[in-house]
Amino acid sequence: MVSVAQIVATPGLALRAVALPHADVPVTWVATSELTDPTPFLEGGEVLLTTGMATAAWTGEWDGYVCRLAAAGVVAVGFGVGLTHDAVPEPLARACADHALNLVEVPRATRFVDISRLIARKVGEPEQAAVREALVMQRELTMAAVHADGLGTLVRRLADVVGGAACVVDPDGRFVVGPGDPVPPALAGPALAAQIQRQRPHGLRASSTIVDDEGVTVIQPIGLRGRPHRYLALRAPSLTDDQRAAVTTAVALLSLTAEGGVPLRAVRWRLRRRAVELVADGDPGTATALLAAVSDVPAATIRLPDPLRVLRASGTAEALDDAVWVLDETGGRAAGHADVAARLDDELWLLVDPARAAATASWLRDHGLRVGVGATTSLADAGRGAATAGHALSRAGAADVVDWDAVVDDGAVGLIDPAAGAAFASAFAGRVAAAATDPSASLATLESFLRHHGRHGAVAAELGIHRNTVRNRLRDIEAALGRSLDDPQVRMDAWVALRLRGRVKATRRAGG
Repeated sequence: MVSVAQIVATPGLALRAVALPHADVPVTWVATSELTDPTPFLEGGEVLLTTGMATAAWTGEWDGYVCRLAAAGVVAVGFGVGLTHDAVPEPLARACADHALNLVEVPRATRFVDISRLIARKVGEPEQAAVREALVMQRELTMAAVHADGLGTLVRRLADVVGGAACVVDPDGRFVVGPGDPVPPALAGPALAAQIQRQRPHGLRASSTIVDDEGVTVIQPIGLRGRPHRYLALRAPSLTDDQRAAVTTAVALLSLTAEGGVPLRAVRWRLRRRAVELVADGDPGTATALLAAVSDVPAATIRLPDPLRVLRASGTAEALDDAVWVLDETGGRAAGHADVAARLDDELWLLVDPARAAATASWLRDHGLRVGVGATTSLADAGRGAATAGHALSRAGAADVVDWDAVVDDGAVGLIDPAAGAAFASAFAGRVAAAATDPSASLATLESFLRHHGRHGAVAAELGIHRNTVRNRLRDIEAALGRSLDDPQVRMDAWVALRLRGRVKATRRAGG
């Protein structure tokens, strides 16, 4: 948490506290606005930066302005001087004092962007620290799982993470890997076995969290399929969100370890899945260790592509299984090149060199799969590549390939569902056409009006008509819509509708 006082005290910004009645109030974000009423665009908790551009002639308006900001939950006003006002206006200072709103003077030399960056960094630091701690915790558990004594090492490391005791037991509560001494009463005796027996009929779907005055006990089934034969049980004083995430990771790793009796192919794919997930989560180091374990080679020989593109493919279960089988048999070779591939639920993910993305996508399409090709990213930013590949996949039709770059080139309209977009465009155009004597001319006029940013003369010149004709057509369009074309929202809706209408026409032409 960062407070207003901490922002003001930051060296180098030269901020001056005009009034800080609530200096310790936490800051959640920063906003910059020259509007006379920015409150519709605020959530509360912001520092509002402004130069008072629209307030040069204000006298008695300041009190209402400050009252609205305080009611919206603004925690401080950062007023930039040296542009509209040489100093903080005295009526503003009085209004802030009356409404107990923090007021800070921003000198001409201090850029608003520097303040914005500082606040964004300070606000994000706790979350970033938590993410880093979670990744370190996850890495340590994963490395423990690939240790020679993987099961014991992993359980002991989990006990350290939760600050308690952990063990693996059979359905009767007998220790497979013991918790060490002393054994907490909650992990010994018939009570643990009785709880496991209550869970067991529900298979892998059932887990227990039991909280009492002395701490919390968690019992999780281990395994990926079938009836569980091992359970993770742990006892801790309490569990934070990060510690619960560590328990989830440990259960996943223990479940993978327990799969030693299933065909090697299934184990390899589960480990590859975890490796790809780790890459997407920003942990290529641990992913490399897992891939090395899968291939039984030194980690130094594993080279993940950097930069890379993430491909996500989906289709029928049979098509996915066929592609997975070929990739497994060929060591992950799609289109003749070795890539990192994994099955994630109903999708197949591949991490590929950007130069091979098109060929690999074609290979997957030829195997009957829909493919989304993500943006080119660094290895460290693979999570963004995976997200964009998912968006691209959502746009792909049957046995088709959609590249995220093409989606970006199409603009925001490209993200709209084709069916919904076509319906919206048809409804919008229908309303315009219904009130027009010449629907095509009205739509052409509207499109020209938007393209020329509302300049009637430019519209008239482009269409070869009189300005009065332009005004009359636009008046009819506004009447049909029941809204003014001066409204930015109406203009945006109209532009999107016309773009979508053009896309529908292009699709029809391409289809025949």
